[in-house]
Amino acid sequence: MLKEYRDHAAAREAQGIPPLPLSADQTIHLCELLKNPPAGEEKFLLELLTQRVAPGVDPAAGVKATFLTQIAKGNEASPLIDKKQAVELLGTMLGGYNLNALIEFLSVEELAKTAVKALAKTLLIFDSFAQIEKLAKTNPHAKRVIESWANADWFLEKKPLPDTIKLVVYKVDGEINTDDLSPAPHASTRADIPLHALVMGESRFPGGLDKIKALKNETGLPVAFVADVLGTGSSRKSACNSLLWHIGEDIPFVPNKRRGGVMLAGMIAPIFFNTAEDSGALPINTDVSNLETGMVIQVFPKEGRITDSRGNELTTFELKPNTLADEYRAGGRVPLIIGRDLTTKARQSLGLAASEVFTKPVFVRKEGVGYTLAQKMIGKACGVEGIHPGSVCTPYMTTVGSQDTTGPMTADELRELACMGFNADLVMQSFCHTAAYPKPADIKTHNTLPAFITERAGVALKPGDGIIHSWLNRMLLPDTVGTGGDSHTRFPIGISFPAGSGLVAFAAALGVMPLEVPESVLVKFTGTIQPGITLRDIVNAVPYFAIKQGLLTVGKKGKKNIFNSRIIEFQGLPHVKAEQAFEFTDASAERSAAGCTFHLGVESVSEYLRSNVTLLKSMIADGYQNAETLKRRIAKMEAWLANPVLMVPDANAEYIETIEVDLNQVTEPLVACPNDPDDVKPLSEVAGDIVHEVFLGSCMTNIGHFRAAARILEDAPAVDASKMRFWVCPPTRMDEMELREEGVYATFGKAGARMEIPGCSLCMGNQARVRDGSTVFSTSTRNFDNRMGKEARVYLGSSEPAAVVAMLCKMPTPAEYLAAVVDKIQPFESEIYRYMNFDQIKKYQQRAELVQIQ
Repeated sequence: MLKEYRDHAAAREAQGIPPLPLSADQTIHLCELLKNPPAGEEKFLLELLTQRVAPGVDPAAGVKATFLTQIAKGNEASPLIDKKQAVELLGTMLGGYNLNALIEFLSVEELAKTAVKALAKTLLIFDSFAQIEKLAKTNPHAKRVIESWANADWFLEKKPLPDTIKLVVYKVDGEINTDDLSPAPHASTRADIPLHALVMGESRFPGGLDKIKALKNETGLPVAFVADVLGTGSSRKSACNSLLWHIGEDIPFVPNKRRGGVMLAGMIAPIFFNTAEDSGALPINTDVSNLETGMVIQVFPKEGRITDSRGNELTTFELKPNTLADEYRAGGRVPLIIGRDLTTKARQSLGLAASEVFTKPVFVRKEGVGYTLAQKMIGKACGVEGIHPGSVCTPYMTTVGSQDTTGPMTADELRELACMGFNADLVMQSFCHTAAYPKPADIKTHNTLPAFITERAGVALKPGDGIIHSWLNRMLLPDTVGTGGDSHTRFPIGISFPAGSGLVAFAAALGVMPLEVPESVLVKFTGTIQPGITLRDIVNAVPYFAIKQGLLTVGKKGKKNIFNSRIIEFQGLPHVKAEQAFEFTDASAERSAAGCTFHLGVESVSEYLRSNVTLLKSMIADGYQNAETLKRRIAKMEAWLANPVLMVPDANAEYIETIEVDLNQVTEPLVACPNDPDDVKPLSEVAGDIVHEVFLGSCMTNIGHFRAAARILEDAPAVDASKMRFWVCPPTRMDEMELREEGVYATFGKAGARMEIPGCSLCMGNQARVRDGSTVFSTSTRNFDNRMGKEARVYLGSSEPAAVVAMLCKMPTPAEYLAAVVDKIQPFESEIYRYMNFDQIKKYQQRAELVQIQ
C-alpha cells in the first residue's frame, strides 16, 4: 500500500498537486500498519491518518473512526497513538462516525476531559444533541460540553477577521464567468479539486496560474483575485474551489480543500458570491479600476477601504452582508449557521438568554409596504406572511436538485456534513450532463451516485432520462422555495435560489438554506404577441428593453445590470403554460438574477400538476427510487389540487424598478449575439451572417419547439452537410419517445440532423462541441466565449429560426423567416404547441393506475 501510495503521490507532485485522500481500502491497510509500524515510517503513517483521510461520513472516515475507537477502548494498540491521542484525533473528524464514541467516552473518566475538548469543537451534532443533553443531567462532562457550545467557544477560539489584510493583486480585465474558472470540457475532474484547478483560466487568462504563483513567491503575500465582473454563468462550486485552491489556505484535517482568499470585483454574480461566503472566502464588491496586477494593496475590511502600500486610498466598499466577518472567522457561512444554531440550542437547554457573541442577521420590516410574490413565498417558507428585502433568513427548502457534473462534489459535501438522510422534502439527482459521451469518471458516477442519493431518501434519475430542470420542474409544489446545483434551477412555479454544491448539500441535509432576501425587479408585459414572434423572442425582449431604458449595458467595465443579485418578477402573461413560463424563469440565470417568479393562472398550474401526478406515479411503477419520497410529493400535489389557490403580490408591494415590455413593438425575432446573452439585437441587424452549425436543444426547449422545427424542415431539401452541421437533442426521454411515435424524428433524419440522446449536449459544452471558430445558432441558454466550442461565435434564439438557419446556412432576413413560418406554423399552432400532459397519454395513465397513494 505504501509503495502504491508513494508512486501515486509522486505522479501528482509532478503535476504540482497533492495526492488524493485515502480510500477506505487504503485506510484499512494504514490502520494495520499503525499497529506495527515499519521502522522509519512512523511520522509518515501518523500524518496519513491525521491529514489524508476525509472527515464526516466518508467511507474512509468510518474505518478511521472505528480504529481510533478501538484504540481508545483498549481493544487495539499502536505504539504511535495512545488512548487520549485517539480521542483527540476523533475530535478532528467534524462529526458523523466519530460521535457515538466521543459521547460514550464522556462516561469514561480517564478519557472524559479529552472527549469534552473534542466535542466542544465538533459542530455536526444534529440528532446527537438530544443524547448529550440528556446525559448532561447526570454527567458533569456532558454538561461541560453543553456549556462550551453555549459559550460559543468553538467560534471564539478562531482568529477574527483581521483589521488589515496585505495582498498582491492578480487582475483579469473584463468579465470572468464560471466556465473560465471551471472549464466545461474538464467537468469530469471537478470532484478532484487540485487536479481540476490546474485548468483554471486556460482559455480566458492563459499563463495566469504561473503568474499567481510567481506573485506569491516574489512578495510572500497572498493573492487577491480581481476582475471587473466575476462569477457569472453557472452555479459551479468547482469554479470557487479552483479559485480558492490558488488563493486560499489549507483546512486542517480536511484533505485537498482550501478556504479563505480575497476576491474583489466591480460586480460579483450572486451565486458565486454566496458560494464564496460558504467557502470561508472574503468576496467584496468594489470599484477595481485603480487596481492592477502586481500591485501590493492593503484591505481594511472593517473600515471599508483599500489602499496601496503607501496608504493612498484606491477604492472604498461596504462589507456586506453584515455577518460576513463572522462567516470568515467561522470558516464559512455554512459552519457559522450550524455552529450558531448549536450555540442557540445549548443556551436554550441551559435556560440562558440569546448569545451576544455573533453579529445578528439583519431583519427588515418596512411599515406600510406590502410584499412581492417572491417575498410572500419566502415568508411562507419561514413561517411568516412575508419578508422584505435585506432581511437574512433561512427558508425551508421543499425541493432540491443536483446534476451529475456537480453531484460528486455535492456527495463529498454531504459526507463532510455527516448527512445520513435528507431533511429537505424532495432531493433529486440527474445525469443529464454526462450521459451522452461518458468518461470513465462519469461511468463511476452513474454507477455509485444513485445509491448514495436513494439511501438518503432522495430520487435518482437514470442516464438518458434527460435534463434536470425538465424533470425537477415536474416535481414542484406551488408557492414553495427550493434550490439546485445548476444555475438554471429556476422554477416556473414557486421560486428557487440556485447554489453551489456546498450550499445544495446543506439545503438537502438540513432542509433550510441561508438567504439574504434580494430586492425585486418587476417585468410587466403589455400589448399583443405579433405574428411570427415566439416566446423566446419575448424572453430576449427583456434585456433588449432594459438596454433601451439604460438599465443594462453590454460592456463589462462599469457594467450596469438592474437584474444582478435581484429577483425578477414576471407579470402580464397569466395564460401561458408552466412549460412556457420556464423559458422566462430559466433565462433569469443569464440576467445574473438571484431568483425569479412568474405570475401564472390557477388553471395553468392545475393542468401542470395533474400531468405531473401521473408522471410521478408512472415513475414509481417503473421502479424509480425513493418511492416513498415520490409518494409523499404526489400526496402534496393532490392536496393542492383539492384546494388550488396561488399567492399574489400585494398592491402596495415595492419594486426597485419596473420594466414594461410592449409586445406590440416586438415585430421581428430577437437574438442574443456573439458572445453575450445580454447583447440582444433584432434579426434584421444580423441577417446574412454565415452560420456553420445549428443546435436545437437544451432546457429552454420543449416538445412543441421540435414539432415546429420539423414542420419548417419537412418539405425542404436535406441540410447541406458540407456547409452546415445540424444537432438535435430533446430535453427528456419522454419527449424523444413521443417525437419518434409522431414521425418527427424521421423528418429530422431526412433533413440530415445529428440526433443526440436526451440531455444537455452542446449547451453544456463538456462533451460534444462545435468546430473551432465556427458560427453557431443555438436554442441553448448561454453563449459565453469557448463554452460550446473554441473561439465559436454563438447566437441564441428560438427553435423556429434555428430550422430556417439550418436550411439557409445563414442568418435569415425577417422576410425569409416569416415566409417559412406563416404558412407552416401559424395555421397549425394548436397542434404543434401541445405539451406533455401525461394524464392524457394512455401509456402513462396505465402505469400510473398501478400505484396507490395512501
